[in-house]
Amino acid sequence: MRDAHPDPETDLAGFGSLSEDDIRLFQLAVDRGHLDPHDAAETLGTEPELVSTAVRRLERMHLLRPLPAGSSGTTRFVPVNPDVAAAGLLAPIESELRRQLADTQRIRGELALLGQVYARNRTPGHAGLEEIHELATVIDLIADATARCRQEALTCQPGGGRAPHLLEQAYTRDLTMLRRGVRMRTLYQHTARHHAPTQEYVQRITQVGAEVRTTSELFGRMIAFDREVVFIPHQDDPDAAVVIRDASTVEYLCSVFDRWWSQADHYTPARFSRSPAAGEIKEAIVRLLAEGLKDEVIARRLGMSLRTCRKHIAEIMEMLGAESRFQAGYLARATVGLPDSGAA
Repeated sequence: MRDAHPDPETDLAGFGSLSEDDIRLFQLAVDRGHLDPHDAAETLGTEPELVSTAVRRLERMHLLRPLPAGSSGTTRFVPVNPDVAAAGLLAPIESELRRQLADTQRIRGELALLGQVYARNRTPGHAGLEEIHELATVIDLIADATARCRQEALTCQPGGGRAPHLLEQAYTRDLTMLRRGVRMRTLYQHTARHHAPTQEYVQRITQVGAEVRTTSELFGRMIAFDREVVFIPHQDDPDAAVVIRDASTVEYLCSVFDRWWSQADHYTPARFSRSPAAGEIKEAIVRLLAEGLKDEVIARRLGMSLRTCRKHIAEIMEMLGAESRFQAGYLARATVGLPDSGAA
């Protein structure tokens, strides 16, 4: 088994970027044809410790080569042509990358063969559906589907605004797809218009070709790739997912997405807009009040906090002239034309 730890000599992440001090030191070595660290510190007006650090970095990048120590015992260095340095430094790394790529293609081919065996022996009723209970595996599967996606990605994200770190991860992933020419459509709830991190994400991602719309309610969370595979949440485990590959089920879910998409509004940040979204949120609350749902359920359905939901309900009660929540529900039924639950 190969060592799991990267070789420090071939780990590109460990090199970092050349600093201004590094470049000035290399320039001095090129101008003089050699480099004496002590003299360099005086010439550049730099602390000897900074020069020593820069020398070690340049030497590690093969840009400086030490000369045999002279009678003074001081080690001097000569500059190396960057093209020569690149050949010596990157050749083993590129060789390792080619080996890893070959291993990746070989393993993928072997797993594809086993995948056919797995599919043939699945229970017929579950051949296109698989429950994944490990969060890390779910993330890996979504990353793999993202990398394979070539035509279209559909995302339905209920629940209002998302955490900033999740949005940043999504931006990196989505940008890669968009640059491959993938069409990407995302549905949010209207409440996401008020969420500053989501506003920033939508502004950035739509500038590179993504499409984002919102509606008051959504049918559920899902991610679909090329109308071939769909990921939906597991009903009992928040860290789990159900992966659907059955063609009929995938097509049905994508058709549901298309229908909601056609009725949704283009995303516009709430602070810049007088769109009907705010009115639609209140209309949705009125309808859900009329159905007799509790505040907590209404907040969850509309992707907003309980506090915000109750603030809207208080405004609606004032608008309806209701003195109690019960009365508001009754008046709401009349407003949306629903039959009274107590009617014969």
